[in-house]
Amino acid sequence: MKQIYEKDKDKYMPIIEHLNELRTRIFFSFIIFIIASIICITYTKEIALILQKPAIGIKFLQLAPGEYLFVSIKLAFYSAIIISSPFILYQMLQFILPGLTRKESLYLIPILISSVILFFVGTFFCYTFLIPITLKFLISYGSELIEPLWSFDEYFNFVTIVMLSTGICFQIPIIQIILGITNIISWKTMLNKWKYVMFIATVTGAIITPSTDPITQICMTTTILILYFSGIIILKTIKT
Repeated sequence: MKQIYEKDKDKYMPIIEHLNELRTRIFFSFIIFIIASIICITYTKEIALILQKPAIGIKFLQLAPGEYLFVSIKLAFYSAIIISSPFILYQMLQFILPGLTRKESLYLIPILISSVILFFVGTFFCYTFLIPITLKFLISYGSELIEPLWSFDEYFNFVTIVMLSTGICFQIPIIQIILGITNIISWKTMLNKWKYVMFIATVTGAIITPSTDPITQICMTTTILILYFSGIIILKTIKT
């Protein structure tokens, strides 16, 4: 970091050098993504088994020719993005840091790193807690009348949407901090609007958790509110 700030000439590089550096970093990121994709394709079966683990007692069917093949490709693609994302973030930081002031860097770096960490925490929370509870309800509902036989493609889409939605919800503190440090909304205003946030959190919790299980929805709504108030506390600490 210190070396970056001391090299003022990097901030005044010609546009051609900037474009060459950008091309190089994009190329390295692409290579890492390709390597990660090859690894994920090699271990697609193991990744699929991990993804199926929450669906206890479910038999998956291939309802169309090549369905599992196409799902395997999507699964490897998404997994490669997740695996290579830290390296891509690092390349992005190395490109933009020389053009930032010290104050901007002090905010930007923690925000980007925290955003990635919160997204992974959100998806892990969804996989280990939210999805198992939701699937348990969906499997048990009507099981005495209908045998649950699921398409793996539909199951994969369901799990992906729920995990992605939960990961995005875990970005709430990051959004609050950005709005706060740019003086768009103060932490006091956020605190005064908690009733509206509670209503939105309830609706969001119901949308993210497709089951009608009230316990699951309450857990998701509570998580969103905890994230919201945590963002207020962090923002208040930063602004004081």
